[in-house]
Amino acid sequence: MAGRLEGRRAVILGAAPGNVGGAIAARYAEEGARVVVAARRLDKVQELANAIGAEAVQCDITSEAEIAALMAACTAKLGGLDIGVNATGWGLLTPFLEHSREQLEEMCAVQFTGPFQFFQALLRAMTAPGASGGSILQISSVTAQIMFDDHAAYMGTKAGMDHVIRCIAHEFGHLGVRANSIAPGGVADAPMSGGGLHFPPVAGLYNREIPVGRPGVSRDVADAALWLASDEASFITGQTIHVSGGQTLRRNPRLAEVMQAFGAAS
Repeated sequence: MAGRLEGRRAVILGAAPGNVGGAIAARYAEEGARVVVAARRLDKVQELANAIGAEAVQCDITSEAEIAALMAACTAKLGGLDIGVNATGWGLLTPFLEHSREQLEEMCAVQFTGPFQFFQALLRAMTAPGASGGSILQISSVTAQIMFDDHAAYMGTKAGMDHVIRCIAHEFGHLGVRANSIAPGGVADAPMSGGGLHFPPVAGLYNREIPVGRPGVSRDVADAALWLASDEASFITGQTIHVSGGQTLRRNPRLAEVMQAFGAAS
């Protein structure tokens, strides 16, 4: 039986073993896609590629030259692209008044300027002569909508990219391009967004705020990314899909609550 992405060509930037990007790449490969995985550290991305039968390319999203090289590698290895996913991020936690200009510029490079240029490169590939469009996905966060303390630069840049995704959907839909954001809540088995969710007192705080009663796992996000990249979602574009068990109906725990729970767990 053919997979749901049989014959599709995908690139996932920000993929490594154990993170959300890696789970998406593995899910795509399971469903028949030919996959290129990319990240700053070639050793980690090569480990992932070896495990799932993908191609590995080193790429720092803050480098326009490396993004261009990634696109050239995708053309050479796959012959084109049908799916592009940005799964990069930097989980900076800093009080609002203590954000330095250097931190703000780095955050924008990682979570706004870099993704913007990555999507530009994807669009050029997906709308080139002979191409027929494709599916672009941005991994966002519930914190683009609901508050979390000391997280303003992260939250603001994620929210900004959600709006950029809407612009892409608006401007390139007639060329066969769909663009959507996926906004997870805490992901228990992911290194960046999982935090201390493996500690019962911390997990309990989140379980209280998530209507389905548990935090997410990487497979939840990967399943949503599979659906949005497949023909089943061919009429879905310009949307932010929250993969959070309904957490946006409630709230994130306050940072003081989380720190208190960490103290109880230690």
